Amino acid sequence: MKKLLLIITLIIGLYAKDIKPFLQIDAKGLVKDMVLGKKNTVILGTDAGELIEYDYENKKVVKEIKVPDIKDFMGEIMKARVSSVDFLEGRYLLLSDSGVGGYTDLRINENNRTIDVFTEKDKLPIIKARFITKDKILLGFLSNEVALYDIKNKKFIYRFQINESKFSDFALNEKKDLAAFSCESGVITIINVKTGKVVKKLSGLNLDNVYKVDFKNGYVSCAGQDRRGSWYNVDSGKGDYIESNFLIYATALSPDASLVAFPMDEKNNIYIYNLSLKSKNYVLKGQKSTLNTIIFKDKNTLFSASDDNYVMMWKLN
Repeated sequence: MKKLLLIITLIIGLYAKDIKPFLQIDAKGLVKDMVLGKKNTVILGTDAGELIEYDYENKKVVKEIKVPDIKDFMGEIMKARVSSVDFLEGRYLLLSDSGVGGYTDLRINENNRTIDVFTEKDKLPIIKARFITKDKILLGFLSNEVALYDIKNKKFIYRFQINESKFSDFALNEKKDLAAFSCESGVITIINVKTGKVVKKLSGLNLDNVYKVDFKNGYVSCAGQDRRGSWYNVDSGKGDYIESNFLIYATALSPDASLVAFPMDEKNNIYIYNLSLKSKNYVLKGQKSTLNTIIFKDKNTLFSASDDNYVMMWKLN
């Protein structure tokens, strides 16, 4: 049986389908983060000081939110990089550089009104922020701290350091009750979002920094500096990996976790693998720069962003 599966995997890999972008979106600034928005939109954070919501069905920008310019260490005026964005129930979340000591500003926009959650005066080096509910936000800090913040009551429900390694990324599961945190150590920490309790640690597949993670249908995928694209079954703690000959900076799982995406070469091509067979099904060709974000909308549609102005939309079938 194992020999038969190996033969099937090799045959499928030989006939991996090349895919060209279905749509190219010009964000007018380097894209630093991306999430799905409303039914037919993607939301982008750029280094041009903007959150952009793009309707890919009608091929137009439907919302722009600008953050104030900042001063660099030389006192020069510059655009603030919007490094993390999110959307939930009519609220937009924007995390941006403050220009002061590596600290960040966190803002919420609702009904075309923007309010501050944190400013540089709070001295918080937040790297990533995501809505849990309309009034609660999960935060990842440079120091590899995790925190759940209550916007309405203006207080931290919990805040603690996972370990002493530098923070890399976190991803929420579909219910937003669990989160997978990655760091320089290569260990993936699963936390209970409501309580902050560490429920599991996943290790052994990546031996260095895990740049990005995704969390779908009970699986976590990992993009490794050690040139390994890996994945774990969270319940069992077991997993596998695929070797690359280039650093892997991004990853994504399809909603049912049957497919996993990794950029695996210096040409920024994205490889789509069947998770159970480890077979290469598709190669997405056309990304212009180093990948930083990949997201599946559904099993056949995904988006990718890199360190340039362009977001690619792909159709697998």
